[in-house]
Amino acid sequence: MSEPIPDPLAERRGFTRQGFHRGARAALAITLGLSPFGLVVGMAADQRGLSLVETLLMSGLVFAGTAQLVALQLWTDPAPILAATLACLVINLRMAPMGAALAPLLDRVSGWRRWGTLAFLVDNAFALTVAEQRAGRRDAAFLLGVALVMWLNWMTMCAFGHVFGAALKLPPGHPVFFASSAALLAILVPIWRGPAELLPWIIAGVAALLVHGAGLGAPWPVLAGAFAGAAAGAFRDRRAA
Repeated sequence: MSEPIPDPLAERRGFTRQGFHRGARAALAITLGLSPFGLVVGMAADQRGLSLVETLLMSGLVFAGTAQLVALQLWTDPAPILAATLACLVINLRMAPMGAALAPLLDRVSGWRRWGTLAFLVDNAFALTVAEQRAGRRDAAFLLGVALVMWLNWMTMCAFGHVFGAALKLPPGHPVFFASSAALLAILVPIWRGPAELLPWIIAGVAALLVHGAGLGAPWPVLAGAFAGAAAGAFRDRRAA
C-alpha cells in the first residue's frame, strides 16, 4: 500500500494525513487496556435502565468515562438532569488545563480542525499527544487520530457492556478493572523528563488525596488534583523561563 501523498498546505497548517495515521496507530496499542472501562460504563447504564440507544448517545456525546460513571451513580427516576449535567461539567473542567498545555499544537489550526479535535480530547489522548509534542512534532491531526480510535473503541465497548451486561458481570475489585489505570500509567512513562516532573505529580496526588480524605466524593478529588498539578507545573515552568 503506497504512502499518502503529502499535502504541503496541510503541513503548513499543522494538520496532515500522516499525522492522523500516526495517531491512529499509537491509539491501537492501548485500546485493549482501556476496553474494560467501557464495559463497566455499559453495564452500569443497563443497570440504571438506559436503553442501548440512550447508552450510545450518552457515550458518544459525553465521551468521558469518569463523568459518565458519576452521572450514572446519580441517576434515579425521574432523572436528575441538572445534577448529572453539573457533575459532568465539574469533573470535565480538568480538560481546561489540558487544552492550554496543547496550545503550541492547536494554535496552528483553526475552525473544525481545532474545535473538532478538542471535542474528542480525553486523558489518554492528551498523554500521547504531549509525548508527541515533546518529540518536536506539531501535528494536530495526531491528536484527532488518537482520539477517534479511542472514541470508536469506547462506543464498541459500551455497547458490549450494555448488551452482554448480565454475562459479563464481574465482582467489584476484579483485576480487569485495573486495566484502564494500568494503560494510563504506561502512557505517562514517555512524558517523564526527570526529577523536575516529580513535584507537580506529587502535588496533584496529594491534593486529590486530601480532598478525598475530607470526605468529598467524585468528582472533587480528580478536579482538585488536576488543577493543583497544572498550577504547580505552570509555576515551575514560569520560574525556569
